[in-house]
Amino acid sequence: MYVCLCNGVTDGQIKQSIQEGATTMRALYQETNLGNQCGKCCQCAKKILNDELLQIAETQFQAA
Repeated sequence: MYVCLCNGVTDGQIKQSIQEGATTMRALYQETNLGNQCGKCCQCAKKILNDELLQIAETQFQAA
């Protein structure tokens, strides 16, 4: 699904960036150019970021 129509950034690209170490919106912006035009995608991207980071944290917690 496209999250940022202005720059053609998908949820898959956002998740990939998070898996590669992006933990902030600034990092996502630097890696994908997300949110540098109209900004309408930022809320959705932030939700994806938070959901993915929570899932990573839960996985690490369960493994410990």
